[in-house]
Amino acid sequence: MKQSNFGVIGLGVMGSNLSLNIAEKGHQLSVYNRSEGNEINIIRDFLNDHSDFRNIAGFTDLSTFVNSLKTPRKILLMIKAGSVIDSVLEQLTPLLSENDVVIDGGNSHYLDSKRRFETLQKSKIHFVGTGISGGESGARKGPSIMPGGNLESYQLIAPILESIAAKDKNGNPCCTFIGKDGAGHFIKMVHNGIEYAEMQLLAECYALLKSPLSYSEISNLFSEWNKGELSSYLLEITANIFNKKEDETYLLDLILDKAGNKGTGSWSSKAALDLGFPVTMMSDAVFARYISAFKTQRIALSRKVKTSDSNTHKINIEQLKNAYQFARIINHHQGFALIQQASETYDWQLNLSEIARIWTNGCIIRSHLMERFVEYFKTEKELIHHNKVVQTLNNSEIDIQNILTNGIQNRIPTPTLSSAFQYWISMSSEHLSANLIQAQRDYFGSHTYQRIDKNWDKNFHTNW
Repeated sequence: MKQSNFGVIGLGVMGSNLSLNIAEKGHQLSVYNRSEGNEINIIRDFLNDHSDFRNIAGFTDLSTFVNSLKTPRKILLMIKAGSVIDSVLEQLTPLLSENDVVIDGGNSHYLDSKRRFETLQKSKIHFVGTGISGGESGARKGPSIMPGGNLESYQLIAPILESIAAKDKNGNPCCTFIGKDGAGHFIKMVHNGIEYAEMQLLAECYALLKSPLSYSEISNLFSEWNKGELSSYLLEITANIFNKKEDETYLLDLILDKAGNKGTGSWSSKAALDLGFPVTMMSDAVFARYISAFKTQRIALSRKVKTSDSNTHKINIEQLKNAYQFARIINHHQGFALIQQASETYDWQLNLSEIARIWTNGCIIRSHLMERFVEYFKTEKELIHHNKVVQTLNNSEIDIQNILTNGIQNRIPTPTLSSAFQYWISMSSEHLSANLIQAQRDYFGSHTYQRIDKNWDKNFHTNW
């Protein structure tokens, strides 16, 4: 059999669908999966299920798999992030040659990718930490792909990755070289943080709407929103969710209100703390999921709290629409501003417009708004300073105030809507109460302060 020009290790949901995507584009492909425990027949079943693809060879022996590949070898790891990656690399590296390329396509932490990049570089092996977004469907039909490492590494694998990626509105692949070492996985991490907040915002809209409207009406409303400026993949699937029934019962009413998470959202918050930039909406979205997990405690407390007997309230749909768009803009601003902060800290020289472009299709956070951001970033580093963004936020400020008041009056938690508003009024206020905090710090810890009537580069201390 002739040698393959690409290899995939790991045939889980994402790995198997990416493999089919690669094979469908005409590439000769080798796939490997361990044959232990409940994975003993993975390769056999995969080849049997997709026997119409004659350009796929399957292996359960790692050495034979590696030898089936043309040099320089190009191998995509689609396995669980964490220590498993290091374990596989430990087995794989001795089998590789100089200039071979290893691509980690899982949700690895960017600092782990930075470390692996530097380690394999010593053996003259390319390591490309790569974010891949789009879920099962995206992997099969065209994901958004975010490779980091170095440009030379990317150029070796670009023809294959770009061939399987989604295409933007101009027909260009939603795949581009992001930046050095861990940049690709950092970008994917922030993508997921934005995703967390976008999902929570829709959940809060649902919470505000479910008393005055039926599920069918909410679905129709979201479908209508999805035809215009608010259109997005997440809004589209959310509208569909409200129509799903099991027998005569809406499936949503059967799902326990405990939200899971895989950690990438919290990684964004931790990175933001380390880099000194406030991603308040991502953090509140993560904490909202954490709170939801305390179901037993929530039930107990709910029985001790007196609430109104009224089961309905009125809500201004147009104000909610504007408040939702307001919060989405703040969410994206915070995510991209975090990326810019990381770019400066790690000298990644990231192109925000290009990152927005590859997020316009294939990925979970693709939207009409993202397409606008591609253009906005060509003239501004921060979305919040773009004239059209400022105008939209100014015009919608009263609407989000009214929606938040509605939520408070009806005991409906709206953490990310509130977070968006608080961030905006803080960032657009010339004076904050931080002068008192700085006075307190100087009082108990002699931490000094700056004065408004002196040069800001000078520090002062008072014997209080």
